[in-house]
This record gives sequence, C-alpha cells and structure tokens, in this order.
Amino acid sequence: MTSRIAPLRIAMIGLGDIARKAYLPVLGPRPDLDLVFVTRDARTLVELGAAWRVARLHAELDAALAEGLDGALVHAATAAHPQIVRRLLEAGVPTMVDKPLADNAADSEALVDLAETQGVSLMVGFNRRFAPVYRDAAALKLPLAVMQKNRADQADETRRVVFDDFIHVIDTLRFLAPGAGEARVHGRVVDGLLEHVALSLSGGGRDALGIMNRTSGSNEETLEVSGAGAKRRIVDMAQVIDQGSQDHLARRGDWTSVGRQRGFEGLCEHFLGAVREGRRLSALDALETHRLCETVVRELGS
Repeated sequence: MTSRIAPLRIAMIGLGDIARKAYLPVLGPRPDLDLVFVTRDARTLVELGAAWRVARLHAELDAALAEGLDGALVHAATAAHPQIVRRLLEAGVPTMVDKPLADNAADSEALVDLAETQGVSLMVGFNRRFAPVYRDAAALKLPLAVMQKNRADQADETRRVVFDDFIHVIDTLRFLAPGAGEARVHGRVVDGLLEHVALSLSGGGRDALGIMNRTSGSNEETLEVSGAGAKRRIVDMAQVIDQGSQDHLARRGDWTSVGRQRGFEGLCEHFLGAVREGRRLSALDALETHRLCETVVRELGS
C-alpha cells in the first residue's frame, strides 16, 4: 500500500499581473499544492478563486497564517514587500518573493539578516537563472557575456528602473560571470529620469556587460556569450543562434510553455522542492545583487 503525500499549503500573496501571467499557469494545475489566495482586492479574490478552484481566500495575511502555511510566494507591489516578508519570516514560513526584495539595499539586508537569524528559507525570484537557454549559456563558461534589456519610451526615476527592471540584467550577469566583481557604471539621467544605463563587471577571467536603454525603439532582450572560438546569441529567451562558419538557429519548441521557457517553472520547482524536503534556502547571494543595484543608483547620482 502506497502512502499519499499531503499537498503543500502555499499562499500566493498579491494577485496582480505577474501572478496571473507567470505563476498561476505553473502552480494552478499542480495537484500537489493546496493554494491559498491573499489579496485585498475582493473582486479579484472571488474571480481568481473561481477560475482556479481555490477555496481558501483571504483579504488579510494574518487570516491565512492562522490556517497554517507550508510556504508563501509574495507577488505584491514592491513597496509592500518588506512588511509582508517580515511577517512571514517571523511566523517561520518559507518565503519566495518576486524581485526586488526591497527597493533599497538597507531594507534588503535587514530582511536577509532576519531570515538567517530565524533559520527560515528566503528566496528572491530571479527567474532567468532557471531559464533553460540561459542555464545552457552559463554552462558554456565563455569569458565574455553581453546582455541588453531595452524598453521603448519608458524613461523613469532611476531607483525604480534599477531595482524593478535593470536588476534582472545585474543578476543575470552575476549568474553568467561568477567572480566578476569589479564594477563600472555609466548612464544618462535627464530631468531625473534614467534614459540608459550600462554596467560592466570583470574579474576571475570573466567580463560581462549589461545595457538597458529605456528610450530605445523597441522592447527586446538579447544575450550573447562568446570566446574560445564560439559565440551564442539568445533573443527574448526564445531563439538561440550558435554563430560560426555556419550559423545554427534553434527556436522554442511549439509545445514548450512560456513558464518553462522563461524560467518560472524551474524557479517554482526549486522553491517548492526545498519546502517539501525541509531544505533551507538562503538569500545571501541575492543580497549581493541588491547591493550592486544600490551601487548603480549611487553612481548615477540618485
């Protein structure tokens, strides 16, 4: 006779765009999860509860905590992250939070320190570390990486751009070029709005360059890794071009889900596997990404 493993009771806190597009398609169909929805938006709570057949619906986090949670995913607005994450950690609940942990290094450090002191899992959702095409690129261990993540007509306040968007570039460079810790920052800020920023990292035999143009002509993300007679170019995490005497193009398979392609499936499995196995995840490395974000903001004069 086989024993049945009880579903993990996992709270999704905040049910906005990122939760709907990235996480619910991955988590909603899983039979090994007992999802709990938490949001103050009553209409969203009812609509998504019905759509995904989730019975545990709460307007307040404390009500969800009172029922007992095995883990939590925080998808609320960035400004709410410190308060929500602190409450979860103090309650001993393993927590995964969308980037950024907070919009400044000091609050991020305080939350990581609390997680380390409490001995509770804390993970920041850097999905690109789990995107198969980026993991394959990292495995090549080529000495030069160049990443661009551009936006059309979206100049914005420096701290918001860096911590909410450029943070993806920063963390991906750190993933692709471990040990490249020497940083240089360049950018253009006009009337308090960041138009473009470039970050270079070097060290350990690796060089990495990340660029974001917020006044570009298009929305795009590209990554190139090269060296040792090889070059690989990745476009929007969907097309992979190995360039040489004869270029080879590979596209995302017709049946490959967006959640898998963009790393959300692997990200969720990493977190939930740790919860299931009782392994503690540390956010100390993610904290270094947040500290580097703070360096970029400071160097840009904001």
